[in-house]
Amino acid sequence: MSELVDRVDELDQVLGPVERAEAIREGWLHRVATIVCRDGDGRFLVHRRPDHVSRFPGQFNWMLGGAADAGESYEEAAARELAEELGVHAAPRLVLKFLCTGVISPYWLGLHEVVITTPIQPNRQEVAWHDWLTEPELVDLVCQQEFVPDARDAFDRYRHLNQVN
Repeated sequence: MSELVDRVDELDQVLGPVERAEAIREGWLHRVATIVCRDGDGRFLVHRRPDHVSRFPGQFNWMLGGAADAGESYEEAAARELAEELGVHAAPRLVLKFLCTGVISPYWLGLHEVVITTPIQPNRQEVAWHDWLTEPELVDLVCQQEFVPDARDAFDRYRHLNQVN
């Protein structure tokens, strides 16, 4: 069964449902919801993607997430992805939204954040390794070759909001 996403326009207005693979192949805008997880000490959750995944295998990322399903809000998608990838049930807060040119295809990225104070249970199909890093440690990691390219742009925008000092 194919994954349906909402095709959207340059203003993030829904045009209608399409298959995600078609949206990527055609370069049609769609929505992606991501989550930045912080612990009670303000550290960031960073993970390495498994080597077997089709997108960015073995690369590091500071966000979790994925495409929003057709009819699903950014917030609903972020909460679903958080539960699927970490086993955490929470309501991530939308921090920013921007049109991302994307390495694979363009999309609207909704970046959310959540503070996690309970143990996480990473889904090994999504997360090969994880750790909590301080801001300086994360800044160093973002500069590495093995970091997911689209996540660098999101990190710069997040820092610009002065949420990370």
